[in-house]
Amino acid sequence: QVQLVESGGGLVQPGGSLRLSCAASGSIFSFNVMGWYRQAPGKKRELVANIQSGGSTYYADSMKGRFTISRDNAKNMVYLQMNSLKPEDTAVYYCHAFRVVSVNGYDYWGQGTQVTVSS
Repeated sequence: QVQLVESGGGLVQPGGSLRLSCAASGSIFSFNVMGWYRQAPGKKRELVANIQSGGSTYYADSMKGRFTISRDNAKNMVYLQMNSLKPEDTAVYYCHAFRVVSVNGYDYWGQGTQVTVSS
């Protein structure tokens, strides 16, 4: 059973930084893509950033230049460094992993970590 456990959320002032961590049970080599989504109250869950197994990254437009996703395969960890945080970044952030086994795709989610940007 795959488990993803997020940590690092909290309260931060506008302009501040946070680093989210996602610990995966087992090797993350098995995942084709890992990433972060977020969901603000009353809004749909949206993709923040993801990283392919080969290292290619994708960022949503509003995160480009502020957020950085990375992975440490040896530690089975994925990180999201968030800088220049804005109140509109307030949301629950979820770690996500996707892998293909034979012809089937499987999605895995963490339980989420709250990020609140407020003065």
